[in-house]
Amino acid sequence: MSTTLYVGNLPWNTTAEELNEFFAPYGQVESSRIITDRETGRSRGFGFIEVGEADAARMAEELNGMDYGGRPLTVNEAKPKQI
Repeated sequence: MSTTLYVGNLPWNTTAEELNEFFAPYGQVESSRIITDRETGRSRGFGFIEVGEADAARMAEELNGMDYGGRPLTVNEAKPKQI
């Protein structure tokens, strides 16, 4: 099973691969994606990363507030999309 973590306050030029590499030392990373604006294709400054369920809580705790590209990350468990 996997858990999805929300990762906010990312530098605008962050790629999914860079996000994956940053999280990998802290636990099992299954996938990552950066959310982009539909019209411009530019990053919206946040993304999601799927990690092993056993690692999710520890990763969120350790990485929340950590500096990445000069910005403090916001990392927490993603909530289901509300319509």
